[in-house]
Amino acid sequence: MKAKSILFSMLFATVAFATINCGSKKESAEAHDHEAHEQRDSTVHVSSSTDYAEATEPQFAVDADFQKQLASVFTAYVSLKDAFIASDASKVKAESTSAEAALAKVDMKLLSGVAHNDWMNYQGGLTASLQAIQATDDIETQRDAFSDLSDNLYKSIKAYGLGGADAYYEFCPMAFDNQGAFWLSNEDKIRNPYFGDKMLTCGVVKEKLK
Repeated sequence: MKAKSILFSMLFATVAFATINCGSKKESAEAHDHEAHEQRDSTVHVSSSTDYAEATEPQFAVDADFQKQLASVFTAYVSLKDAFIASDASKVKAESTSAEAALAKVDMKLLSGVAHNDWMNYQGGLTASLQAIQATDDIETQRDAFSDLSDNLYKSIKAYGLGGADAYYEFCPMAFDNQGAFWLSNEDKIRNPYFGDKMLTCGVVKEKLK
């Protein structure tokens, strides 16, 4: 009887040790997984200001006055972008009105041929997006229109240039339920207009423009 008691005690101690040891390994693995998850999130959210394409010459050689006018549109766009960063729908509407006014001052008569025809398409898209932003007080709906606005302004700058002013084409992979979206900035420091302070630095610089 005494031998059986000793045997059972030894068996119980062995099982208990194995259980504790397994639990420790599990906790260690979970901690490792959590750390790796945080590192992956950090990779997504921390911006890169060095690994982007350098600026190339514009598609069209155009009048310097046209470039200056387009640069004014870009300046107004940056103010609009900053309003989105602040997630201020009223400010967004006001800045979009200013951007539309700057756009109206761009003289398409300074262009000719294909450059003129392309600008008419870009201008139409820019105007439609700005008016869509002004038509709603919902910040997320405004952001959807801002994405289209950014695409058309990017194409415009690539086509005609800004006359020496710097612009940066930036991308957030998590915008619109991970579909991703682009925007433009006057600096290579990421300030995300699609999430504002929720995920302010989520994104990467893709390209420099001039």
